[in-house]
Amino acid sequence: MEPISLPEPGIPAGSSSSSVAQGKFHVLLGVTGSVAALKLPLLVAELLKIPALEVKVVTTERAKHFYDAQEIPVALYGDEEEWQLWKGRSDPVLHIELRRWADLMVVAPLDANTLAKVANGICDNLLTCVIRAWDLSKPLLFCPAMNTAMWEHPITARHVEQLKAFGYTEIPCVVKKLVCGDEGQ
Repeated sequence: MEPISLPEPGIPAGSSSSSVAQGKFHVLLGVTGSVAALKLPLLVAELLKIPALEVKVVTTERAKHFYDAQEIPVALYGDEEEWQLWKGRSDPVLHIELRRWADLMVVAPLDANTLAKVANGICDNLLTCVIRAWDLSKPLLFCPAMNTAMWEHPITARHVEQLKAFGYTEIPCVVKKLVCGDEGQ
């Protein structure tokens, strides 16, 4: 795990010392337990081709099943790091520090479970805590990815609409043959 560079105390995110003003753009990539997490190494590799872009990844425990952490060439944070960093009152809180660091957050893939958690305000892991603490003046993009039967359940549309009501931007699902053999809709 690469140590997180903490922002200067007392400097607001939008000040002249922000990452954008320094010529860097910080993307925080969230990954959840959808089989689409198989694409995480490719997604990170493609993002790193963009000049002046810095990427860090926040993963759920279930997402770890679908990729090899050794293939991720950037800082990768999970629940364990959240608790290792904080030891006492004056220590940084990782989900807050990641929120401050990022100029943009992309959650790709966003599985049905985490979609439901975020839509209902549940924050029981590092990723959902970052999202719950997210600065709504910064963009957050989410990319739902789940089996067609889960996608077509009526509660899913309500959850997607709730995230949009928070000001988040949906990157729509694609139609394709799914890993389970079903045809996506």
